[in-house]
Amino acid sequence: MKTLQAAFLILIVQLAFSQAKNQYRISFENAIHHEAKIQVTFPDIKTDTLSVRMSRTSPGRYALHEFAKNVYDVVATDGQGKKINVTRPNPHQWDISNHDGTVHLSYILFADRGDGTYSQIDETHAHLNIPATFMYAPALKDRAIALTVEPRGDLNWKVAAQLNDAGNNVYTAPDLQYFMDSPVEISNHTVKEFKVTSNGAEYIIRLVLHHQGTEEEANTYFENVKKIVLQEEAVFGEYPKFDNGIYTFLACYMPQVSGDGMEHRNSTILTSTRSLANEGMKKNIGTVSHEFFHAWNVERIRPKTLEPFNFEEANMSGELWFAEGFTSYYTNLILCRAGILSQEEYIKGLTKTFNYVWNSPARAYFNPIEMSYQAPFVDAATSVDPVNRANTFISYYSYGSVLGLALDLSLRSYKNDLNLDDYMKLVWGKYGKTEVPYTKEDLQNTLRQYAGETFANNFFGKYIDNSQMPDYKTLFSNFGIALLNNTKIPYHGIPITFDNNQTIVSSYPKKGTPAYAIGLSKDDIILDIDGHSFTNKKELSELLNNYRPGQEATITYKRFEKEIKTEITFAVNPNFEISLQEKPSKDALAKREHWLKAK
Repeated sequence: MKTLQAAFLILIVQLAFSQAKNQYRISFENAIHHEAKIQVTFPDIKTDTLSVRMSRTSPGRYALHEFAKNVYDVVATDGQGKKINVTRPNPHQWDISNHDGTVHLSYILFADRGDGTYSQIDETHAHLNIPATFMYAPALKDRAIALTVEPRGDLNWKVAAQLNDAGNNVYTAPDLQYFMDSPVEISNHTVKEFKVTSNGAEYIIRLVLHHQGTEEEANTYFENVKKIVLQEEAVFGEYPKFDNGIYTFLACYMPQVSGDGMEHRNSTILTSTRSLANEGMKKNIGTVSHEFFHAWNVERIRPKTLEPFNFEEANMSGELWFAEGFTSYYTNLILCRAGILSQEEYIKGLTKTFNYVWNSPARAYFNPIEMSYQAPFVDAATSVDPVNRANTFISYYSYGSVLGLALDLSLRSYKNDLNLDDYMKLVWGKYGKTEVPYTKEDLQNTLRQYAGETFANNFFGKYIDNSQMPDYKTLFSNFGIALLNNTKIPYHGIPITFDNNQTIVSSYPKKGTPAYAIGLSKDDIILDIDGHSFTNKKELSELLNNYRPGQEATITYKRFEKEIKTEITFAVNPNFEISLQEKPSKDALAKREHWLKAK
């Protein structure tokens, strides 16, 4: 019976692909100069003109990226090989007319940035992000796609992707959305796998590792990947139904790539210049934790504002504080539960993000929803004019992370049997497992269902719809955690960089700081404080030891080649240190252990 069912499924797939499908072919003869040769066939065209484009966006990114700039030598022919007309109505589009129902298109792609957004081609690999690589026809978005890869045999290249493997280096996708969401790593890589089960289904978790390290390093790293995978499943209670029963980590840890991580439906891109030697093992693993959590939160628990994903314009979403921010909260929490970080390391590690959000003047302008709206301007977006982000923007990753922390600790303090894990399970069951896109109101209603109307309205009313900050000191104390700041350290608030024996104001000072109050600005050069010069961090620290908060000093700086003297009044350092209490109560210790222990 199973054999007949399998044969029937194969027949269905074959029938589907016997219909008109778009066919791509890519080769890398000139990889040494970062070029790929790409050929595309669009058959059975019913319109007089076929419009093809390069995407301006990429799944997982929220800003525009002009991929068309790296495409050239575009040639179009019809089904008989006759060259046909190509016009450019805009920078991203090619209109092809006078065809005979078939269009053959060829072009060269230049690609030399290896990360989660772009593509990189050299003689170590072909690292392909699909929107940055392949032209597409919007009118044919529902067609199946077949991609033929010609790997460099002389370089021992192999192909890895979440695409359906049809054999003989042919990979298929059911439609354009799936194709665009399916990165490809072609290299002489290592593959490691292990199996997990969920609701009676078995899945393969696969690590594709392109690096210059040892087999021992790869094995050690894979053991940590396994721990993360198991702890994240425990949060949601089950794995997603991975297509083809496989989830793939495409890890490229090579010196020429750019550090990044990018989630996809059944795979993720992990890139870093760090090898797995020394500190690289621990520094790279956080991206594994973050991106795999996205297999639930973002890929399937998906904001309605990201559906359908637009390849021509940026999707604006107000839910990134949850989609990215809550994922960021779980990133290091999972590492702690997996034993990769100690409890002390995890708690101390909260400090930097907490201070960034707590001390930001940007909360006076935007709440977490409105911070999320700014993603098209900040998510690897580029601009040449200066911006005032230090005063107007808090990353939705960081903002959402400290709010996820607050919600988790608040739930655990409110009632002993409540916690963020179980809230996430409920959201998963309603909007992730069913793949019904959610709104902010859906998240609030689910919290009402889980913790009661008063609790949910209070949290969303104060911290999501507005930009108040929770009472972290009390929340931390409930779990044996100290939140302290040193009131004896003088604070000037001058963002400083030391360059060629000069002390330079490196960015625009934050509102509310002594530096802002005296009118310092980016690129000012600090000459001295009370006549004492300094050219490095150590000298400045030693000088500041002579002052206390509330004291004044004369600061001399240069702007536009003119020396200016003014008085600065040192303030109390607003930054906190987060650490474990030396003698927590038994109740606090028990709560902390329940929160941070392996599940």
